[in-house]
Amino acid sequence: MPDWTIGVEIELACRPGRTRADLAARTAARTGGAVRRVFHQQSEPSEVAGRPVFENLTLGFEVSDAAGRPVAAFVDDLTLQRDFDKAASPVHGWYRIVGDDGRLMRLAARLCSADDPLETVLEPLARAFGTAVQVHESGLRKVSDDRGASIAIAAPLPGERERPCEIVTAPIERDHERVLAALLADAAAEECFAPVEGAVHVHFDAARLKSAPVVARMIDLFGERAEALKRRFATNPHCVRLGPWPDPVTALARDEGFRRLAWPEAARALRQAGVGKYCDFNLANLAIGDPAKDTFEVRILPAGMTAGEIVEAADVFEAMLVECCGG
Repeated sequence: MPDWTIGVEIELACRPGRTRADLAARTAARTGGAVRRVFHQQSEPSEVAGRPVFENLTLGFEVSDAAGRPVAAFVDDLTLQRDFDKAASPVHGWYRIVGDDGRLMRLAARLCSADDPLETVLEPLARAFGTAVQVHESGLRKVSDDRGASIAIAAPLPGERERPCEIVTAPIERDHERVLAALLADAAAEECFAPVEGAVHVHFDAARLKSAPVVARMIDLFGERAEALKRRFATNPHCVRLGPWPDPVTALARDEGFRRLAWPEAARALRQAGVGKYCDFNLANLAIGDPAKDTFEVRILPAGMTAGEIVEAADVFEAMLVECCGG
């Protein structure tokens, strides 16, 4: 059993006719808790010239237990595509907010309420820019600034995007297998299944890892064993956004100057070397130091794992981290 605080992300697909809201409601009922509807921000590649990505706010659901403690969030994951009918009509009440600037999307998430319907959700954002929401015949709503520049668009959610469900657990300090087994039992009761591109991600609390020598050993050790680990755990070949660290990140591990840096300078060097999220082992959260997600993430585990299998895998990676920390 891991002796480390971890968080787990389990990618699932809801059966046709059911949604991640239904799964969240089941977990809330089991725990005697409550569901809060929230916005979940994620990006996707854009085919529009000059706009490399679109930023999305999609509807997610956070569950707390009877004592008000976080249990898990149930959110969309745009990497999950092949199990869903892109031509399906939107389901009433489901929508997304899109734009091309992540900062503006974070502002929209703060100003707008996910409890509001599509028809009125953008009104607080429009007021902030001193404009009115524009209504289009297609049903979408748009906010522009006072010079006509687009800020955000709210539109019905297309293509069964209410069915993808990534369970994002709250940090688990103890009883890891019991906590995960209960969540997976909820998913099984809803007849959720492992999607084609699905994966399981394990986040390790980064408090013990904030040291240049430790991170250098992590880059060496996890890089050296990556392919063997992917074979051992049967990484899903349909997963997207995996791969090795960029060469400049790997080079840092061999730089004696990097190993002597204090942590703030080492974190800055990692960011400058191009450390990113979308790889086999994610150091970006550790380098950025966001208090809400201050973790080292293992991304190579396949979907469909049992609670026991997830915990056994976490044990393997924890042992590697302990080795990197000097035993």
